[in-house]
Amino acid sequence: MALALVHSRARFGVRAPEVRVEVFMSGGLPQLTIAGMTGTAARESRERLRAALQASQFELPAKRITVNLAPAELPKDGARFDLPMAIGLLAAAGMVPVDALRDVELLGELSLSGALRSVRGGLPAAIAAAEAGRSLILPEDDAPEAAHAARATVFSARTLAQVVAHLRGERALPIARARVATEVSKERSDSDLADVMGQPLGRRALEVAAAGSHALRFIGPPGCGKTMLARCLPGLMPDLTNAEALELAVIRSLVSPLQDSGGWPDVRPFRAPLHGASAVALVGGGSIPRPGELSLAHHGVLFLDELPEWDRRALEALREPLESGQVQIARAAMQVCFPARPLLVTAMNPCPCGWAGDASGRCDCPEDAVARYQGRVSGPLLDRIDLHVSLPRVRGVDLMAAPTQRGESSASVRERVVAARDRQVLRQ
Repeated sequence: MALALVHSRARFGVRAPEVRVEVFMSGGLPQLTIAGMTGTAARESRERLRAALQASQFELPAKRITVNLAPAELPKDGARFDLPMAIGLLAAAGMVPVDALRDVELLGELSLSGALRSVRGGLPAAIAAAEAGRSLILPEDDAPEAAHAARATVFSARTLAQVVAHLRGERALPIARARVATEVSKERSDSDLADVMGQPLGRRALEVAAAGSHALRFIGPPGCGKTMLARCLPGLMPDLTNAEALELAVIRSLVSPLQDSGGWPDVRPFRAPLHGASAVALVGGGSIPRPGELSLAHHGVLFLDELPEWDRRALEALREPLESGQVQIARAAMQVCFPARPLLVTAMNPCPCGWAGDASGRCDCPEDAVARYQGRVSGPLLDRIDLHVSLPRVRGVDLMAAPTQRGESSASVRERVVAARDRQVLRQ
């Protein structure tokens, strides 16, 4: 009989709880059993393990093998436990020293050739491993992302054979280094407040919203600049702090690898989902809970255009998260929490045709139609929006009268916003 223990991490919202991969090898008919509340991908690991071990020139004894992922009550999804299970099998067979597994954690999916594939949630796993005083071995694509975790030692590996050689002390794996952005993000400079002609009330509303983190609603006819103003808002907000960037990176890592989502966050996010998005896409959820647009806009701006056209259930799902700053998703087997503190900006037309109150007088909507249109947005949601600003249409003749006149830039407005936030911190 032989027993091996390997440390790993599950994906549970923004947390990464520890999973102990226990491998027990005994006499009997050759069989490989995986237990511990595993999902479909984890149950299919048997075939990947056999092929990857053979491709890496490792032969397992013909014995009865039981792999247990503990704690059993913790749901486990994906193929992230392929690598720790393979190392546990080799350790139980005496091919990897058991003592080498005490201070290391492993995550990674195995291909049939023995190569390591990317998994989600490497960054929260690295943070948790550092807190536990262990190093972490990750696939090469995930290691630079996880290396951003403070005090974490992250090793980068391409194949199962490299991991085995590292644990045997034959050839050490390289320590991953966090990727530093080589180019400054253009998101801020692409939407500068200086490009907005007219709309002094809208510009002032943006400054007040940025300084006090106030939710904002723009009401105006088509083409008056509602979307353009909203896109300028991230450029008025202070730079992301290291703690805020880390929180945002953890959330993004649960959806896709950071290199696929623009790299390490260096500017505040601006998320503008289409009005056809469901409540799950907006707030988060699913059978395996994932963050929605509300959490992906954490510490940034969530812009909802055409507010009355949104599904009412999706809008009502925003009410509790806007108050608490977090999204609680409850399932029969789990309850996860995602942080969600974006600055909410919405925009809408005043009526179905969009021209109610315009000086041109082109609106012919009946009063009851206007009331029904505006009533699509519930009162409790409007109560959570602090600033309601009506924007007039900017006439073409006014723009042509001063074609070279530019307003105040985002940089100068941001200086006042930062000073206002500093005063609020001192006051409290």
